[in-house]
Amino acid sequence: MDAQSYSTALADLRTVRDQIKKTRAALAKLEADRDKRIIQLASYEKAKAERIAPAAGLGVANVVTLVPALAPDSLAANDDPQPPEHKPSTVQAAVDSTPPLPQHAAAPAMATASARSAPPPAEAAASEPTAAPEAPRNLPSIPAGGDAWFAHTSGLASARPNFTQQARSTVFLDTTTGVLVHRQQTHHLDLGNRAAADILTAVFHTIPEGVERIYITAGAPWHRQADQHPFLKDTVAAWLNAPTPGWRTDTGRGKDRMAGHFVHPRNPVGRYQREHGEQHVEIRSAGEWFDTEGTEPAVIRDAFVLLWKALRRHWPDAVLMGSPSQTGRDLWTRTIPTKGQYADGYPVLSEELRGLFHATAGQGRTELITPPRVPAQLPALVEYDRTFAYAKHTWKSGVGTPRRVTAATFASWSQKEQTKALFACGHWHVRVTVPDTWTHIGILPAPAPGDRAWHYPATPGTTFTTWAGGPEIHTALSNPHTPWKIEILDGILFDDGKPLDDWSKKLKEAWSSLTAQADLNGDPDQRTAAHLAARAVRALLLYGIGAFAQRPRTVTGTTPRTMERDVPPDAEIIGFDDQTITWQRPTGFTRDPNAHPEWAAHIWSSARAALLSQRHRDDNTYAGALHAPPGTIVAFRTDAVYLTQPQPWPHHSQPGDYLNKGHLPGPIPAPTTEDELLTLRDKGRAAHHATPTTGRA
Repeated sequence: MDAQSYSTALADLRTVRDQIKKTRAALAKLEADRDKRIIQLASYEKAKAERIAPAAGLGVANVVTLVPALAPDSLAANDDPQPPEHKPSTVQAAVDSTPPLPQHAAAPAMATASARSAPPPAEAAASEPTAAPEAPRNLPSIPAGGDAWFAHTSGLASARPNFTQQARSTVFLDTTTGVLVHRQQTHHLDLGNRAAADILTAVFHTIPEGVERIYITAGAPWHRQADQHPFLKDTVAAWLNAPTPGWRTDTGRGKDRMAGHFVHPRNPVGRYQREHGEQHVEIRSAGEWFDTEGTEPAVIRDAFVLLWKALRRHWPDAVLMGSPSQTGRDLWTRTIPTKGQYADGYPVLSEELRGLFHATAGQGRTELITPPRVPAQLPALVEYDRTFAYAKHTWKSGVGTPRRVTAATFASWSQKEQTKALFACGHWHVRVTVPDTWTHIGILPAPAPGDRAWHYPATPGTTFTTWAGGPEIHTALSNPHTPWKIEILDGILFDDGKPLDDWSKKLKEAWSSLTAQADLNGDPDQRTAAHLAARAVRALLLYGIGAFAQRPRTVTGTTPRTMERDVPPDAEIIGFDDQTITWQRPTGFTRDPNAHPEWAAHIWSSARAALLSQRHRDDNTYAGALHAPPGTIVAFRTDAVYLTQPQPWPHHSQPGDYLNKGHLPGPIPAPTTEDELLTLRDKGRAAHHATPTTGRA
């Protein structure tokens, strides 16, 4: 092969690559449609996986993975696997027909009964000759010699900053109407085709002294050519990387250095710098902070002003940065103590432990429960959402050098020591067995097939291995129905501390103040602005906590198609057009001084547990999904639970309280997809708000 033939073959290969990407997109749509039809068929009471599988062109195991309720009866008859060489310690609460004990009173005890288990469907049906199930995802464990992981990263700690953030000149732009708000002035712009170049030209022509941040309040200009790309992310990447004469991609500056564009399907960030000069500007979505739909740019600007004023009452040097995660974490660093044990900062865990938390600590619970586990026709769909939920769970977090607690160590402890350890800030590797008599929803997250997927096994007798925080383990042991069997395999245990308490209290006070303004202000626009500002405070805490998790970083870049050989060899191509290739590649964990995944994991575990069971001491009652009758839970979405009937759960407008946000009377076809659930949710909210508020939960 000569050079010309080589070049021709490369061009042909690129063409095939492009066709493959488009074909995969079409195939993904067809497969999604197939899966939806399978789930619909499963609502028939006599549906059988053996009949559905050949009609779908799948194996029985694939169908059962989609609809676990269709698992053949013979799959539930296998005995427990043989115990490991060192039998793990087993924890189980005494059976009690009363509501769960208060958190200070639960007393785990050593279990004596063995249990039968049903292996995961994809595993149990491995003998099916036609099946090609996706392999179950096994979570990592602490290896032999892993004691060395229990340390901090040398020279890396969260410390109080010795500088003040610089405020950025900001404008608010509705790209649908062309309305631009700058300080107290409103302008009307001609945005041409709404390309990044058009926006930059129009804004800097109108504000010749320049701005540093452009918040898009409506119009989502990065979606304007969505019909020309197979995926929304491709559309966004093409918009960000389109030519911008006179500008180039920003390389970053200052203490909060952020370089390059950020490709996100809904809230991207475009960062640009003058070709010849030091002028820098960001184009980003105000939707990062709150839902802006239907709100004028001037009201959104007022919301940011109210937010800044509310924060300044607690942080005299508060500055609103580009995103709530950046701002929230910056504000937290300004609460790090200057005296005492952590005056020099909070040390960062070893990279190995951070990686383990990344792989084993999930976030909010997202689950849709479909027929036959719920009725095919729902009598109603009622939504309860926990108000400012994460703020309820920041009063305690793990600090200090973590300790490893092996199965043998845990077994050697007294019952009192075991109980104390499970109520402390810890992360536990456990083997879980669902009780044989269980009729309710799942409690503990388990790794499902897929990259980062989680599900919540509830089938009686099922045994699985997972990682979980103490709050969820407590819920499994002391739930109001039947205690689950929990075997401790390994654990990471911290001392209890309060590194987030001061930060959270200040944010809660700002939220309460803004919420009161939203309730009392007589001006509709100012009410809306105060409401949005309160939502922004929620975002500061929510995304600030998420930022502590410090996911491994992924870098996004672009390369001209004429220079394809310069694409990094470890990069994944995520988009392309006639001129440009967009790629991304993982860069692992950076030396982030504010990386504390152990704090995020404990808060997420606490929030998932409270979604199931939460005691209201002042009302002497409990709330949560496990306190509703079996078969009435339809879905979970992070802080919200959807049921088929109203519940008498108290709401006093405090963080963590369950607020009744929607009620759609039935009969309603049970949702089988997330889109169907969201459609019903929106209808339920509209119906709920249209009725008198008297007597609402």
